[in-house]
This record gives sequence, C-alpha cells and structure tokens, in this order.
Amino acid sequence: MPSAPTPDPTESIADPIETVAALGDPNRRKLYDHVVDANGWVGRDAAAEANGLRRGITAHHLDKLAELGLLEVDYQRLSGRSGPGAGRPAKVYRRARRDVDVSLPPRDYALPGRLLADALVAASTTGEDPGRLLDEAARREGIALGAAIAAGADDGGSGAEAAMVALEARGFEPTQDQDGTILLRNCPFHELARSHTSLICGMNHCLLTAAMESAGVTLDASLEPHDDMCCVRLHRRPIGDRPGRQSGEES
Repeated sequence: MPSAPTPDPTESIADPIETVAALGDPNRRKLYDHVVDANGWVGRDAAAEANGLRRGITAHHLDKLAELGLLEVDYQRLSGRSGPGAGRPAKVYRRARRDVDVSLPPRDYALPGRLLADALVAASTTGEDPGRLLDEAARREGIALGAAIAAGADDGGSGAEAAMVALEARGFEPTQDQDGTILLRNCPFHELARSHTSLICGMNHCLLTAAMESAGVTLDASLEPHDDMCCVRLHRRPIGDRPGRQSGEES
C-alpha cells in the first residue's frame, strides 16, 4: 500500500485556533505528547497501550490530530516482515513538520525576518546598502500581494474591496472610512515596528505601495505613523489622477 501524502511543512493551517483548541481534550493532548516524545513513527496499538486507552478511542484522536495538520500519517509494516503473510501495513503517526501559530491580534514576524535575511544575503555578496535591498525585497513581496488583489478584483469585486480582503488575510484588519480611505487597524509587525520604526515602517510602506501599483487599483499608500494603527493608510486617488478614466468616473 502506498504511503499517504506527507503535508508540506510550509503549508498554513486552515484554522490555527481550532487546531490548538483540539488539544484541550485531555486524551488527545496525551496522545499528541506521546507521539512527540517518541521522536518517530508511532502505531495505534503502541499509543493505546502506553496511554491506557482503548484502541478505537486512540485511533479516533490520532486521526483527528492528523486531520487538523498536527500529525503526519504513513503506512508501515511494524513486524519487520515482508512478502506474503506479512500482513497489511499499519497506520502510523508522527509530529507534523509545519508550524501552528496563534496570535491575537494577528502578528507576522516571519515575513520581515525573511525579507531582512534576503537583504543581508544580497548585501554580503554585492556590497550594496542593506536598507535599500530590504526595500527592494519588500517591493517584490508587494508585487505578489498585488497579484492576489488584482485576482480578487477580476472575480467581480472592486479594487478597494479586493485590497481589503487581501489585507485582512495578512492580518492588517482594514476598515474604510467615509471618504474611502482604508485604515489598517493592526500592525502585523508591531514589536519590530516599535523597536526599529524607520526600518520596518519603511519596509511596510514599500510593500504596500508596490502592492497597490501592481494591482492597478486606485489607492495610494501613504506613510502616516499612528500609535494605535499600522503606519500606512491607503487613500483613494483623485479621479483626475486615475489613468485610463474619464472625468467623473468612479472605480
């Protein structure tokens, strides 16, 4: 029997809160800890015996942990025998290699860490200014975000609506005021922005500027630091400044 597909460790968990909450069940948590401590593949029979649980209950909890992305699954012959008479491979489990992060409000320190690492590696080989290279890396990330915004607008939403959906997914918690300005109520890079304001806010501004430009939406990213919000606001571009539009036409 072929092995089950191994989850991509970079793939995100669909609902991290639901995933972590699943460990609130004492038996499920006990089984998860047992698999982690085993540091390898664990079968249902061994897990049930080690934790004093019935096999059916053990199988249910292990499968639920796998469904939530906390465990990986494979099929192996635990007897060590092979060939005819060796029996069917048993279902085995080990800890998943992908991360589960829960942060309220949303935080994303992996993104600036990755962009900073890219900038430093490039600076070490080219001798260029790391700050400028960070801005370039942020612009590349912004172009990718802009593609997601443009795809959302192509699906029937307005550019502003598509931008808000994409920014919500990134943890910015956008809201729109009466004049159409999009305010970002949360900074996903909060602690870094507090300790390295100029560097991180500049990176964020480059990222969001490139996102709006590459998406082709009529929003301009403006750096406007605020104690309780993200440093960037997205202003609706005046109608006369919108390329390819006639006077009096709205987006």
